[in-house]
Amino acid sequence: MNALLVIDVQQGFTEYERLAGGRNNPDAENNIAHILQAYRDAQKPVIHVHHASTEANSPLRPDSAGYAVKPEAQPLESEIVFVKHVNSAFIGTRLEAYLRENGISGVTIVGATTDHCCSTTARMAANLGFEVWYITDALWTFDKFMPDGTRVPAQLVHDVNIASLNGEFAEILTTKALLERVVNP
Repeated sequence: MNALLVIDVQQGFTEYERLAGGRNNPDAENNIAHILQAYRDAQKPVIHVHHASTEANSPLRPDSAGYAVKPEAQPLESEIVFVKHVNSAFIGTRLEAYLRENGISGVTIVGATTDHCCSTTARMAANLGFEVWYITDALWTFDKFMPDGTRVPAQLVHDVNIASLNGEFAEILTTKALLERVVNP
């Protein structure tokens, strides 16, 4: 059985976008909403992961407006939510135990960001023996900066991370390909 992991689709990432100067994949949240609805309609497990930062100035602190979930990814009352404080959804949570206790052998990963929490979670999931589907157009990231100040565009950061995961840690899919699997398994 495969579960959907909706990672860090929170309002605070709007602030990160402002600070970074740009992001890729502006349709990611819309794609996430479609995937979320397909998993719900197919009665497949949906798991939400929210980042509760412990950093003083983070827009993802639990006491800040940025901690709120974006409208496209609001959990239903019946869906489980894990709260994490580091990049991996497996560290400091019961995610692995929950997956194993519920006979879930694979995860579909969507959310933010491609190169941090989603990538770290995908790598750990694969290393723990779970099948990983990484949905390239339902993930996003931001421009990054080299130590010398050189800007690395968000799309390049995204693409390199997808290439790094491809085949070794995850099967890379589009929303369309995933929906075909979920609706017509």
